[in-house]
Amino acid sequence: MDAAVGLDTSTTTLGAGVTLVTAAHGTRHAPGNEVARQLTTLAGDLLGAPSRAAYVELCDPLLVDVMDELTAPAVVVPLLLSTGFHMRTDLPEALRRARVPVALAPSLGPDPLLARTQVARMVAAGAQAGQPVLLVAAGSRDPAAVADLELARDHLADEWDGPVRLAALAGDLPRPAEVVRPGDAVSPYLLAEGFFATKVREECAEAAVVAEVLGPHPLLADLVARRATAAAVSVRHPGVTG
Repeated sequence: MDAAVGLDTSTTTLGAGVTLVTAAHGTRHAPGNEVARQLTTLAGDLLGAPSRAAYVELCDPLLVDVMDELTAPAVVVPLLLSTGFHMRTDLPEALRRARVPVALAPSLGPDPLLARTQVARMVAAGAQAGQPVLLVAAGSRDPAAVADLELARDHLADEWDGPVRLAALAGDLPRPAEVVRPGDAVSPYLLAEGFFATKVREECAEAAVVAEVLGPHPLLADLVARRATAAAVSVRHPGVTG
């Protein structure tokens, strides 16, 4: 696992008795679900708080069941990289089952810390400064999700200091197989291994470099901790938006 680099924990705290719960999408690919557990543990350690990973579907424990079981206040941080149906519908409905104060943080992405993680993965895979980059996301037809992906592209371009194009495996954006170039470094905008990560490698086989998925990187743990800390305000002070 990557060593932590320059993480600032001075302002990351949830308050006494507050639990961190993460909400990943869930997959039938067991190692992909393990990424959520590892990332949740890292973030909980940063916060000095109890932590638990949950899933929207396809893997136990389901978020709805975790909400039923809560006996203390909690902050839920979605391990989702953009907005969409889960953020607007599934997660709020699950949180309504809780019988204790619960706050929902924004989606994990887009965010500059994600871009920094992508750069770290590309450099580790052998990408060179100035190399053109193709960011590949799972994709969505939701206009708000597409706007989030465009912002993620812009964050990565700022961090990489070079040209970044955008493709997706589904939705209205171009398919990676249609736009990938032999000199590209491909950055999968995916949290964990699974069907989509395999598809990225298949469709981008002619690229010069295909980086690893984001994974349980310390920068992502820092981002989860920051999201949780901001949202925890509404747990301690009901009625205040986190």
